[in-house]
Amino acid sequence: MKTLPVIIDCDPGIDDAIALLCAFVAPQLNILGICTVCGNQPLPNTLRNALQITELGQRTDIPVFAGCHQPMFREPIHGQFHGENGLGNTAFPAPQKQPETLHAVNFLINSCEQAIRDNQPVTLCVLGPLTNLATALRMKPQIAAGIARVVLMGGAYHEAGNRTMTSEFNMLADPHAAHVVFSSELNITVLPLDATHQVILTPEHVGKFINVSGRISQPLGELMAFWDRNDIRRYGSRGGPLHDPLVIAYVLAPELFGSEKARVFVEYNSELCMGQTVADWYGKSGQTANVDIVTRVDAPKVFMLFYELLSRYAGN
Repeated sequence: MKTLPVIIDCDPGIDDAIALLCAFVAPQLNILGICTVCGNQPLPNTLRNALQITELGQRTDIPVFAGCHQPMFREPIHGQFHGENGLGNTAFPAPQKQPETLHAVNFLINSCEQAIRDNQPVTLCVLGPLTNLATALRMKPQIAAGIARVVLMGGAYHEAGNRTMTSEFNMLADPHAAHVVFSSELNITVLPLDATHQVILTPEHVGKFINVSGRISQPLGELMAFWDRNDIRRYGSRGGPLHDPLVIAYVLAPELFGSEKARVFVEYNSELCMGQTVADWYGKSGQTANVDIVTRVDAPKVFMLFYELLSRYAGN
């Protein structure tokens, strides 16, 4: 089977951890490396969490790189729904695996340059703030030729923000980095809150995942149970949206998603609307549409995909 070369840039995070566990058992993916960034937790914690999740998933063969320890210009903010340790307060053993000595930004640059030489562009799965990618593009913009597509979770359009009235967390955490990425000529697919709020991980789903996920069922169940926002007014049921795992689902099965193309702008000056993503759906800006914004998700089939992936832990 021909595999798709991918790099996962993340800030684990409960939903990042679920996304990683799904990606680890997808035979279609050749995961070249995991990059970590300041986001849901400070960088030392997101790095530790990524190492712990690779051990839980028995994928210590995948190199893990520490990236940027703060946003490009603003003070760091951190997630509100991931517990004190970023993994729902689940007590994972201290990782035995060591991170690579190379900085994640340099790894991104080196990987893209190698992809250009090999004529095999990589797909970047970005689950957190865009600091690492934006920094790499600022250092060496020519690496864009080595990137087939960026598939990222972030932003909100018709939905309200989840961290402020207007803004989704990843965009607010580093709006300047988001501006750099959305101003580039990269092929970008974005899964905003408009998409992720269509896939709510209910307690009923959690019970099904626990039943199929074999040796990781206990920690996976704890992570998923902690993710329950219990905000029926907003989500229509108990549970929480599966933000970051949808990036992996899209890469594996894009036919389960529908999108619309638009030019995307990111607010980085106004404190009131900092991090807001604005889509030019109808060409009012005069600029070419540059982002595929996912607007529709076949949620039942996406859950079937996740069940199938995580059930593979029952056999290893």
